[in-house]
Amino acid sequence: MLLNHIPGLLFNPRNEWSLIRSRFDQTTPLAALRDLLILSSLPGICSFFGAVYFGWSATGVTPVRVSAESAVLMAFFSWLAIFAAVIMMGFFIHWMEKTYGSRRSYMDCICFSIYVSVPLCLTGIGGLYPSIPITMMLILAGISWSSWLLYLGTPLFMKIPEERGFLFANSIVCVALVMLVSMKVVTVFFWELGLGPEFIPD
Repeated sequence: MLLNHIPGLLFNPRNEWSLIRSRFDQTTPLAALRDLLILSSLPGICSFFGAVYFGWSATGVTPVRVSAESAVLMAFFSWLAIFAAVIMMGFFIHWMEKTYGSRRSYMDCICFSIYVSVPLCLTGIGGLYPSIPITMMLILAGISWSSWLLYLGTPLFMKIPEERGFLFANSIVCVALVMLVSMKVVTVFFWELGLGPEFIPD
């Protein structure tokens, strides 16, 4: 089960990557997708409760709450976007891997994408108590740790030399940045269609 590796990825990533590589053949595609389903739903669920019951606030004063109906819609699209992004990243990793001398299957690359996204998904817990400064700090921490997992894990998981692993990780970061910008553009498009949040006045 992929989720069993979360503590190791957070606190002892180098050893955990080695352990993952040695036990990876025991992971089934169904188990990987199930774990991705759980991880990708975490930010949306936490943000739903935070936005509906506590509200967002930049200063800690006069929080702005969101209606339950629009919060459900936003949580669903959040889950869908994260789930699809991880799957797409797996596709691009698989597409690029042969250039760097790796021979992993598409499912292997999806699992690698899941492992790297763990810190970012866990930052969604901060949505339970919505605060812009806290959220920004958590996002920066999540991005930093996911980047560290990526650069550390690429040569270990893909079984390639560190030099090629570094170049491969750089290529993955470039694809991730393009995907992030694309997600922002799609979000703005849906908001323009009237699918944005419905705020509740005090």
